[in-house]
Amino acid sequence: MPKLYDLSNDQLLGTISQEDLDLLIAQLEETSSKDRDYYVNNDTFLMLVDAGASSTLLDAVKAALALSAEADIRWEAD
Repeated sequence: MPKLYDLSNDQLLGTISQEDLDLLIAQLEETSSKDRDYYVNNDTFLMLVDAGASSTLLDAVKAALALSAEADIRWEAD
């Protein structure tokens, strides 16, 4: 199962499903096919809500945004 991390401190934000990862990749901009990190903010969170993201994915993004209104996150395959 893919895992999401806070890029700034490498803290694990949560384990998500492959479907969650597919949604994240589809909704967020990648700079290359090997890109595994994303900038997120409150607008990103709302976009994911509108796209039907699971509560697991939303909780992980919320955790990244807990201390600031924006964050960089990365995913890693298990």
